[in-house]
Formats: sequence, structure tokens, C-alpha cells
Amino acid sequence: MANLKEIRNRISSVSSTMQITSAMKMVSAAKLKKAQDAITAMRPYANKLTELLQNLSATLDADSGSKYATQREVNKVLIVAITSNRGLCGAFNSNIIKEASRLANETYANQEVSYVAIGKKANDALSKNGEVVSNNSNVFDDLTFENVARIAEMLMEKFVEGEFDKIEIVYNKFKNAATQIVMTEQFLPIVPMEGSLNNNQDYIFEPSKVEIVETLIPKSLKTQLYKSIRDSFASEHGARMTAMHKATDNATELRDQLKLTYNKARQAAITNEILEIVGGAEALNN
Repeated sequence: MANLKEIRNRISSVSSTMQITSAMKMVSAAKLKKAQDAITAMRPYANKLTELLQNLSATLDADSGSKYATQREVNKVLIVAITSNRGLCGAFNSNIIKEASRLANETYANQEVSYVAIGKKANDALSKNGEVVSNNSNVFDDLTFENVARIAEMLMEKFVEGEFDKIEIVYNKFKNAATQIVMTEQFLPIVPMEGSLNNNQDYIFEPSKVEIVETLIPKSLKTQLYKSIRDSFASEHGARMTAMHKATDNATELRDQLKLTYNKARQAAITNEILEIVGGAEALNN
């Protein structure tokens, strides 16, 4: 059994760790509320805009289709992996890295795959096994639509110029504080919705349908990427809050076990001292 001083040191160490994890949990909980409100308010707008453009794109003639909807033979694929800049959030980052690696090694095993990292953890992991053409870890320092739009413009430019034939986004979709869903969405080319716009609805387009699509598509793509990053940002705080909650519970349980061990060791030491005194007294009497 460990000596009393060693057990006391371990109790002190575990208690300090428990205070840190508890504080991190409260910080993430406070940040989660703001991030959750932002993505909850944004989702309906982003989903409706995407649905509208998919409907409109499906009704365009092949010759008048958008340059962002051009279907090419897939030889070069770009995977946009969205993680966080920091750890201590459970399997949040590793799930994205595993999914990005699975896409590269299985789904696109016969294609040339490159990565765009959004988040330091993605850049650190994916750069070891593949080419990271752009690292955008600093976007989380000031997460605004304007900063994300610059990344989206870079992706659109690479697709239009033919550097890549397909672009996929891998991110964690926020469901609740304890649950994040790994999502893979095709960013480019735009996927037309199956079927066309409801023919029973009589729409008047001003200006033309083609001009509307060409104007709104870049905005829709920027919004899609922004929504994905916002989803990931909320998921990160939810995952970290859950991980720190579990860590705090585990630290509390370990501290209680160490205190019990310490009390048993202290009781045993006291008992041994009493036995030695009694034994010494009996030896003197004899």
C-alpha cells in the first residue's frame, strides 16, 4: 500500500484537475448557448436557400447551367475537413479526421485527393498523410460570414478553374450538447434536386431564371460553408462541455477512492502504533 504522503499528493493533484475540468465545462456551457442560438437561427434560411437553388438549377437547360453545376469526370477531389483548434473535446476531432481519411482511402481511392483544413487539429493530422492545400485555422479567431466567404470564394475559384472536379465538406452537425453527427456534404458541383420545380406553381422570374441562379449561387455556397462551420463550432463546445463533465465526474470518483484508501492506510498505521505500544508495555511488565 502506498505511503500516506504519496496518497495525499495524489488527492491534491486529482482535486486540482477536477477544478480545471469543472471550470472548462462552465466556460464551454456559456459559449455553447451563444453558438447554439446562432446555428439554430441560421439553419432555416440556409436550408431554404439551398432548396430553392437546387429546384431552380434542376429546371435549367444543360447549355444554360451554372459554371458551379458543371459535372466533370472526377479525377481530383478536394475534402474540406472542419475541426477545432484545441483538443479536450472527446472524439469530436478524431471522428472528422477518420471520416476524411476514409473518403480518401475508400470512396476516392482511385482519385487524387487533397485537403483544405479548417481547424488546427485537421491540419496537424491530415498533413501527415496527404496534401493540405490551405490551412484556415485562424477563421475561429473571428468567426464572421465575411471571413468564411473568403474561404468559399477560394474553393469556388479552384473548382471553376478545373483544379478540382469535386469538393466535399466533412463536419460535425450539432444535434444537442451530447450528440454530434458527422456529416459529408457535396459542396461543388451543385447537386440538382431530384425532379424539377413544382409545375403546378406559376412563378414569374424577374430578371431571368438564369440570372437569378447565377447571382444567388455564390451566396448560397458561402452560406452553406458558413452554416457548416457554425454547426461545427457549436458541436465543439457541446462535445467539450460533455467531455469535461465526464472528466469532472471521473476525477470526483477517483478523489473519493483515494480518500478512502488514505483513511484505511492512516487507520492501519494508527493500529500498528497502538499494537507496538501495547506490546512494549507488556514486555516491560514481564
